[in-house]
Amino acid sequence: MPGENTHPGPSLLVISALFATMLAPSPASAQPPQGFTEAWREIRNAFHHRVGEEGIVGSSLWFAHKGRVLASEFNGMADTEQGRPVDKNTIYHWASITKTFTGIAVMQLRDRGLLTLDDPLVHYLPELRKVHNPYGPMESITIRHLLSHSAGFRGPTWPWGGDEPWHPHEPTTWAQLVGMMPYTEILFEPGSRYSYSNPGIIFLGEIIEELTGDDIEVYVDKNIFKPLGMYRSYYDRTPFHLLKHRSNNYYVTEGELVANGLDFDTGITTANGGLNAPIPDMVRYLGFLAGPGEGAEAAAPGTGVPYEEVLSRASLEEMWEPLQEVGESVPPGREGAEEPTVLREAMGLTFFILEYGDLRVIGHTGGQKAFVSFFYVDPLTGAAAIAAFNTLGMAEEGETKPNTRRVLGELRERLFREVFPLFRENR
Repeated sequence: MPGENTHPGPSLLVISALFATMLAPSPASAQPPQGFTEAWREIRNAFHHRVGEEGIVGSSLWFAHKGRVLASEFNGMADTEQGRPVDKNTIYHWASITKTFTGIAVMQLRDRGLLTLDDPLVHYLPELRKVHNPYGPMESITIRHLLSHSAGFRGPTWPWGGDEPWHPHEPTTWAQLVGMMPYTEILFEPGSRYSYSNPGIIFLGEIIEELTGDDIEVYVDKNIFKPLGMYRSYYDRTPFHLLKHRSNNYYVTEGELVANGLDFDTGITTANGGLNAPIPDMVRYLGFLAGPGEGAEAAAPGTGVPYEEVLSRASLEEMWEPLQEVGESVPPGREGAEEPTVLREAMGLTFFILEYGDLRVIGHTGGQKAFVSFFYVDPLTGAAAIAAFNTLGMAEEGETKPNTRRVLGELRERLFREVFPLFRENR
């Protein structure tokens, strides 16, 4: 199992449970809808109970409305060895949630006339001509196909490796992926269906770099982070002044807790999953996605930059139009319910669109190393939820604790069923 530090003993799992914290006070300007306080009490109790029951070392759960924090929960430890509890400044790794920032960057370039979504990939990345495409010419695969995970590329970045401590966590250079092109094939007719692809988003990052002359992390910092006031957000290695806030992450295998270390290099996959940020920065992002309220809320707080200058509302809503069906499922914890509500999922342009009964939200999940996370926004009301966890159970077969992804699924379903609808009822 990869990791730099070994947990000194199981007692720290017990210690971590002592740090479950109280409901954060709401800003005076935030007016939650009727029933929110009672509904949130049930959510917070379930959150703390399940996190403690599973033995998750550290986690956070926040709820906001148009960028205003209504509730925040913290549980456990950001770093057990250093004795740092999770707090409002804790920095998590957001993994595939990064893809939504890459998608917004592509749409910015589209709106500025530097590309179109129907441009062939090979116009920008001629190396892709070496990919085997049994369904036609590589010119038929477009930027839109990558954004909607319908291009036909494989799911994982690397078809082998990454399972030894001495392996890089991800390919480190573009040349490594280029070397794989003659051994890569298109798996289905482009545009015919959804299939999640990490390499596809890496290709988008390369296009952004080709057109702008900036590394992807520099472009996003200049054109998304700073305009939105996300000043403690960054990709890959943590700046020294923020290390005191960086969450570690932990695998649990056969009851043994192993720390993976504060930092790791996402290599050439930065556009795909390199983002690190504290939740207050992410709440600024959720406020941008939720849409401006009245007056000053039309600009990012403290920056004076109107949201429309980051990306127009019309372009954001274009990203949230369903392009590919993902599937239907019964959420965890509702399997035994009589006539359970089915969760329907579709893919837009790097955003997932979820329908649960009458509710329709957009969002994304993240999972890398032992970090697991989600965010969801209801564009109709501006209500938004975000959560992050720093622990994952690992097992070759059978059940294992912590089953963090199940906790995520249960929590998400309860938010969809008990909290998000309140904002629609009170419109």
